[in-house]
Parts: sequence; structure tokens; C-alpha cells
Amino acid sequence: MSADKKEPSFRESVDLMFNRAVALMDLSPGLEEKIRVCNATYTVRFGVRLRGQIQTFTGYRSVHSEHMEPVKGGIRYAMAVNQDEVEALAALMTFKCAVVEVPFGGSKGGLRIDPREWEEDELELITRRFAYELAKRDLIHPSQNVPAPDMGTGEREMAWMADQYRRMNTTDINSRACVTGKPVNAGGIQGRTEATGRGVQYALQEFFRHPEDMKNAGLEGSLDGKRIIVQGLGNVGYHGAKFLQEEDGCKIIGIIERDGALYDENGLNVEDVRNWIAKHDGVNGYPSGTYTKDGSKLLEQDCDILLPAALEGVINLSNADSIKARLIIEAANGPVTAGADAILREKGVVIIPDMYANAGGVTVSYFEWVKNLSHIRFGRMQRRQEENRHRLLLEELERISHDNSINWTLSPKFRDKYLKGAGELELVRSGLEDTMRTAYQEISGKWHEREDVTDLRTAAYLVAIDKVVSSYDTLGL
Repeated sequence: MSADKKEPSFRESVDLMFNRAVALMDLSPGLEEKIRVCNATYTVRFGVRLRGQIQTFTGYRSVHSEHMEPVKGGIRYAMAVNQDEVEALAALMTFKCAVVEVPFGGSKGGLRIDPREWEEDELELITRRFAYELAKRDLIHPSQNVPAPDMGTGEREMAWMADQYRRMNTTDINSRACVTGKPVNAGGIQGRTEATGRGVQYALQEFFRHPEDMKNAGLEGSLDGKRIIVQGLGNVGYHGAKFLQEEDGCKIIGIIERDGALYDENGLNVEDVRNWIAKHDGVNGYPSGTYTKDGSKLLEQDCDILLPAALEGVINLSNADSIKARLIIEAANGPVTAGADAILREKGVVIIPDMYANAGGVTVSYFEWVKNLSHIRFGRMQRRQEENRHRLLLEELERISHDNSINWTLSPKFRDKYLKGAGELELVRSGLEDTMRTAYQEISGKWHEREDVTDLRTAAYLVAIDKVVSSYDTLGL
């Protein structure tokens, strides 16, 4: 990157994109500032005795907006965690929750740690102590602040945190609702692990239902056969790429990982690559496709859809001019900097923004939170009644056809599918698809109804900020 180009930080990028949207709104300066700034950030430094000495760790929990409570947002474990990053992510969570209409404010947390450097029992001690420090200040609480997994954390860490909260609040009947993303056997919900990747799939499916939006991206037809390059085959990238490949017929021609990238114009098998990474800690040596050590260069390869699903800022001033994809879907948080965003918009690249594209995780987290508060599994009350009603209908149709000597039968495949009542996973997927489709329709509508709105990101911010403003109006602010 040349010296005369100044790359905005992640926090600055979020503020710049926010400013571009509010410039098109009629907000008072005071309300605009209230929505922009983080309400509070708590920094904790705690010690844990490990390997014969006291190790000190630094963690953060930021609350961006309490226009709705509880506030919601993941906790990430990474050495790059810092206050600015956590506050930027908390702001994104506010707008993300608003745009998909889940009743949470925005929050985010992080612990400066490389989880790969510690054994499982050591990580448990560290996680429980971090959870203790947050919970005693109500920064983990079912009705005030509800964390979830993020980069470097998963079901295991959420189970530890939930158990730590329960030990500190033994009479709280809703203690399981203090975090989401837990294992199913510890109060989690089916479909949560895949939720963000599944949401990315639903977002792309809905985009391809809008011919005018496709035309703006220079695309036509359906998702079938579209060439996709995925950056990051972690939880989000893996599930998103897997579903798009197996269910929509997309061709995953490139996969970028920490140690390099794979490229195959004929398509890579996502499941096989994932298994290879699990065994070899990288893509190097994979027997199919072409390996490139400098994986970032694959971002500039020609493709239909670019799917960044790992770190923020991977598309920036240094490579934005070279991006050839016509459509970018931000499966990660902040993968496109504000500077790169301006260059890409000038080139006519359509970007499906992170605050919408990766909102599948928080949407299903909301379902899990509701499940924990209601103390009943989704589908338990109505599934068999639904099956019995369907069976009655089919039996009556078969009786009528038999009595009237009509040569009519149902295929076994149809019969089995029709008779099966919706369980928890089916209901979760249905609710997620409805959420993603409805939210995109609102964003796209805003994009096309106003001439001064030239991109989906600005449209999404306008939708989200309008909803936050409405909440503050209700509160009397």
C-alpha cells in the first residue's frame, strides 16, 4: 500500500459507514451522537495460576446500545483483540440486531489470548475466571447481557460460561439463558452451529430472487453454477460454502486459509478440504487444485461471488482495485474497509453488508434465548398433532380415490415428507429463512426507493438506524 493512502482502522471504518448513512437522515446532533458512541466498555485484567506461575490476561466487554435489553454479542479469543475492535463490533451488533428485528441491543467481548497455546483444562480455568469477572458486574446475565461464540470460541466455552454463571446464581431459574451457542444437551438449540453460514446461504438465495439487484451486480440466472471464492473455512465459511455447493449447485473454485490457498476452476469439494485442514492444520498438500502460499492473491481472482468469512479488513486499499468479483457477501464482520468500500462502489461491485449477511448467528441465538426462557423444546407441543392432522387428510384422500375407483396414488417420498411434523431443527431453519428474506426485502426496498441511496450497505444502515431511533423515541429520548 502506498504511503499516501491512509487505511482507516476497523473502528474508523464503522464510523465512516455510519456517517455516510446518517448524512441522509434528519437526526438531531445529540441523537446522532447517542446512537454512534458506545455506552460503556469494561476492561478486566485477571490472573490464573497455570504452569507453575500466575498468568495475567486482558479481556473486554463493550456495550454499545441499550435501546433494547438484554444486549447481545459474541466473545472472541484472539491475540489481536483490543478495545477499538470490541467497540466497533459492538456497534455492528446494535445495527445487526435492529436490521433483522431481534429485540437486543449491541454488545461484544474479547479476551486477548491464543487458544491454541493452551490445553483444554487450562482454557477452562481461564474461561471460567473471565466469566466470573464479567458475571459479577452483570456483563453476563439473562436479562442484561447475553454473550455468544465468536472467533476462537464455540459451544465448549459457552457451556463453561453458562455453568460458571449458574454456580454464582444458584436460584436463577433462567440461568441457561445467560449465554447462547451452548451444546444442545446443555440448553442449546439445534441449528445454532450452522446458523451464520446458513444465513449467508439464505441471504444469497434472496438476492437472486431480485432481478434488479442481480442486474446491478452484472449477474443473471440462479445460484446454480456460480463460481465462489471463500476466504476462511472456519465455522461460518465452511457451512456457508457447504450449503451453497450441496444445495444450490454453486462451484467453490477457491478456498483461502491461514497457510495459503487452493484454486480449482472445476470446483473444490468443501467437505474434503475441511477434513484435510482438520488433519493437517492447513490446505498445503491437498491433493486437488493448485496451492498458492500467498492466499490473499486469490481474493483478486476472477469469480462471480467473493465470500470473505474470517477476519476484518482483508479487502482494503491495497487490493480493492484488483478485485474482480461482481458480488461480495460479507460473511465476516468488517472484511471490507471503508476505503475499499468506496473504491468497490465506484467500480460497480455490489456488497451484501455484514450487518445483514452474517446475522443468522444472532437470529438463532435469539431463538435459543427464547427456548431457555420458555423451558421447552421447539416443536414439542405441536409436532405429533401436526403429523396426525396430515395423516387424516391423506387417509381421507386415499379413501375417496378408492371408493370412486380412481387410479391415484401418492409417491412414498412425498407421503413421508408430508407426514413428517416440524421438529426443532426444521422450525429453526424456517424462522431463520423468514428472518433473512424479510430483512433483505426491506433493505432492497430502501435501496431502490431513494435515489440518494446507492448501495446495500447504506440502505441497511438506514433501516437499522430508523429502528434504533424508534426505540429511543419510545423511551422518551
